[in-house]
Amino acid sequence: MTVTLKDRPIETVRSEVIDQLIMNYSHAELSYEAFERRLDQAMELANHQDLVDLTSDLPLAVDKAFVESKKQDLAPNYVGGETEELDYMVNIFSGSTRGGVWRVAKETRYLSIFSGTDIDFTDAQFSQEVVRIKMFSLFSGDTIYVPENVNVISKAFCIFGGIDNIAPSQSRSSGANQSSLNKPTIIIEGLSIFSGVSIKVRRSMKERFVELADSLKNIFS
Repeated sequence: MTVTLKDRPIETVRSEVIDQLIMNYSHAELSYEAFERRLDQAMELANHQDLVDLTSDLPLAVDKAFVESKKQDLAPNYVGGETEELDYMVNIFSGSTRGGVWRVAKETRYLSIFSGTDIDFTDAQFSQEVVRIKMFSLFSGDTIYVPENVNVISKAFCIFGGIDNIAPSQSRSSGANQSSLNKPTIIIEGLSIFSGVSIKVRRSMKERFVELADSLKNIFS
C-alpha cells in the first residue's frame, strides 16, 4: 500500500523535488531562471502538494546514478585513516587563514592576539564525527566558516567580547537527505576577550545545489 502524500516526511518530499529539478535543469529541460525560481520555492514551501506541483510538468525522473552522484557531492567530506590529534594556529599582531582542502585534526587550538584568524571548513576533510576548536582570542577578529551540513556547538566564554554563531546547530536536510547523526560536529570552546568571533556559512546549500546542477549540465551538454 502506498503512503499518502500528506503522511510522507516533508523533508523527503522536498529532497525528491530538488533532485528532479536538478535532473531536468542539467538535461536542458529547464532554463536557469526557472530552475533557480523553483529551487527557491522548493527550499521554502511547507506544503506537500505545493512541493510536488513544482515538478508536475517536468518530463525526466531521477535515476539511481543521479542520487548516488548527488549524495557524494553534497555529503560532508569524510576520509579514512588516522588524523593528527592536535593542530595549532598562533597569530600575534598578524593574521592567517586555514582553508582549501585540508585534513581536520581531532582538536585545533588557536591563539589570536591583536590579530585576525580565519578557519574555513568549507572544503575540509573530516576523519571523525566530532572535532574540537579550543581558542583564545584577545583584541582580535576571528571568523570560522563551516559547511551547511555540519553541526556547530559553541561553548566559548566572552569577556567584553562576542561570538556570533549564525551557522546551523543542526542543519536542515533540505535535499541532502542525510541524518544529522552522520554529520560532523564542531565543538568550539575557549575564551574571547575584547574580541569578536563570527561563525558562519560561506557557501549555502542553495549555492551547492546550483553548483552541482551546473556541473552536471556541463557533463550532459
